[in-house]
Amino acid sequence: MISKNRTINEFIFLGFSNHPELQGLFFLIFLIVYLVTLLGNLLILTAIRINPVLHTPMYYFLSNLSFLDICYTSTTVPVMLVNFFREKKTITYEGCLSQLFFLVTCAGTEGILLATMAYDRFVAICYPLHYPVLMSRRVCAYLAAGSWLCGLGNSLIHTGLTVTLSVCSSNEISHFLCDIPLLLKLSCSDTSVNEVTLYVASVTVGLSPCLFTAVSYILIISAILKIQSAQGRGKAFSTCASHLTVVVIFFGTAIFNYDRPSSGYSLDVDILVSVLFCIVTPMLNPIIYSLRNKEVKGAIRKLAGECGSKRS
Repeated sequence: MISKNRTINEFIFLGFSNHPELQGLFFLIFLIVYLVTLLGNLLILTAIRINPVLHTPMYYFLSNLSFLDICYTSTTVPVMLVNFFREKKTITYEGCLSQLFFLVTCAGTEGILLATMAYDRFVAICYPLHYPVLMSRRVCAYLAAGSWLCGLGNSLIHTGLTVTLSVCSSNEISHFLCDIPLLLKLSCSDTSVNEVTLYVASVTVGLSPCLFTAVSYILIISAILKIQSAQGRGKAFSTCASHLTVVVIFFGTAIFNYDRPSSGYSLDVDILVSVLFCIVTPMLNPIIYSLRNKEVKGAIRKLAGECGSKRS
């Protein structure tokens, strides 16, 4: 459904327009980042799929995260790569709404999924005897499905409200992607409902998972410090170190991306922050889990060895 109030058919991205001489270099950099993101997350998915040792709740959620990161980066990067070869960097109205829908879905889902993974680590460390019951296969499926449904429902609401807006002042977006605040700035309609909804969503889908994750790790660290042996403390902390690193990067860049002042920053700074949040973070996640997790590293080496033996 497309709003009858709109008067434009496409948007023009101004992102990276300040450096026309670097378009070729930007294309090469983001192409490499995109390919590394796809390869890294596909390796994680395949390793978890074929290795029975990794058929546990923690890696079940990690496989969801890897699939999500593939969707996340694929929402913006392909369009951006194509636009590097265009003098006029455009996206259709329908394409902009589609990008907005998938971007908001993936961002919301990832925050809730990371909070779910924090809960998994909390149960594993604080209630190890009850872990098989509290994190059964059915419970894990419900938690993962709930994360996706919350992200999807939040995105449907925002996209539906965005469709009703009239965009008539300008079709130039000072960015390389379509996001809710950017489109609200272009609207000549009353955006009060959209702004209230965005504020409520930032608290429920954004801030709440962040606070839940923070509280979970406070309790986790408190429980780890009570372990008598240094070896036991090291082993317990190693099981959540990778996830904690990913959490800090995701929520840190998200807060800086959405909760900083709207004025006082140049277009280049806006672009850099969004690149870190939307493009670099999905690339770092599989790297962090591969480098800091012995089981994942072992599974990937085994997978690489099997591929090598088949070729020979």
